[in-house]
Amino acid sequence: MPYNNPPSNPDSPRKQSGGLASLVQAEKLVQIAFLLPCAMLVGWGAGWWVDHHFHVEWASITGLVIGLIAGMVSVVRMALGAGSSPSSSKSKGTK
Repeated sequence: MPYNNPPSNPDSPRKQSGGLASLVQAEKLVQIAFLLPCAMLVGWGAGWWVDHHFHVEWASITGLVIGLIAGMVSVVRMALGAGSSPSSSKSKGTK
């Protein structure tokens, strides 16, 4: 009789090889690097739109500052989460 492998437990966390794990970590860090400039660009764009449609001169600067603040909050949250393991981040938010 041929040997059959038992089915793997779907609840157990999958272990990634060293190369794949480092690529996933690098992708997270690259995502952090793109987040802040994109948030600032979106904030400036929204401020520019308000500037031109409502004829105010301060909206683009305000949008830029709001984009900077939103980007920094997201960068800090992602940077703190980048060092944690995937299994611990799943268990934090679920009840």
